[in-house]
Amino acid sequence: MFTLNCRGQLWELTYPVVMGIINCTPDSFYAGSRAAGMDGLLETAEQMIGEGATILDIGGQSTRPGSVRMEAADELKRVVPGIKAIHNAFPDILISIDTYHSQVAEAAVQAGASMVNDISAGTADDEMMKRVAELGTPYILMHTPGGPEDLHVNPGYENISLDVLDYLSDRTSLAQQHGIRDIIVDPGFGFGKTMPENFRLIRELEVFSVLQKPILIGVSRKSTIYKSLGVTPEESLNGTTVLHTIALTNGAHILRVHDVKPAMEAIRLFRLTRGS
Repeated sequence: MFTLNCRGQLWELTYPVVMGIINCTPDSFYAGSRAAGMDGLLETAEQMIGEGATILDIGGQSTRPGSVRMEAADELKRVVPGIKAIHNAFPDILISIDTYHSQVAEAAVQAGASMVNDISAGTADDEMMKRVAELGTPYILMHTPGGPEDLHVNPGYENISLDVLDYLSDRTSLAQQHGIRDIIVDPGFGFGKTMPENFRLIRELEVFSVLQKPILIGVSRKSTIYKSLGVTPEESLNGTTVLHTIALTNGAHILRVHDVKPAMEAIRLFRLTRGS
C-alpha cells in the first residue's frame, strides 16, 4: 500500500486505480480524448468520475509523433480554465496536470490540481522539481529518451527494462534531493521505444517494483497496439484492455486511460482473481 499527500488530502493507494485522460488540445492522436469546449470538458469529467476514475489527467500539449512544442503561456490558456471548472464542479476528484512546464504546473495547482504529471521527468524545465517540491504535490515522472523535441527518437538500448529502470532510479533520487516526497514512476510506453521494446516493458514491468513507488502505465490506444493488430486507434479498445490486464498482473498501480469503464472492469476482475 502506498499513501500519497495530495495537497493535504491523504490518498491511500491500496489497489489499482484509473486515471482518465482529458486533452484540451485539437490534435491529440485519439480524437475521443479531446474535450470540446467547457461543456464538453465537464461532461467528460462527469462521465469518467461516474465510471470510477480516481484521477483526471488534464493536458494542453499533444505529445504524439510530429507534435510541436507549445510555450507555457499558450498551454496555460488551455488548461487552467478547465481545471478550475472541474475542481469547482467536482471538488473531491483528484486532478493531475500533464505538463513539463513548471509555470503551468504551479498555475494548475493553484487552480485545483493536486498532482503533477511530467513526461520529461524534470529534464525539460530545470525549475520543475524545485517548484513541485514547493507545491507539495505528488510527482509523476516518466521515462523519455530525450527532450520534448526528441520524445519519439529511439537512442538504442542495451536492455530496455534495465535502462529505463536506471533512468527512473536516477530521476527519482534527484526528485527526492529536491524535497519531493511522493513520487509515481511511468516507464514511458511508446516514447522512443520500438514495438518489441514496448511489449518487453509490459512483460517485465515487475522489475520497477524495486523502486518502491507506485507504477503508472499509459498504453491506452497507442500505436503499438493498433499497428500490431492492424486496426485504427478507434478500434483498439480490446487490445488496450488486454495489455491493461497484463500490466495489472505484472504490478501496475495506476492505469492512465481514455476509456474508464473498461479499465475499471479489468481492475475489478483482476482483484477478484486475487481475492481482494
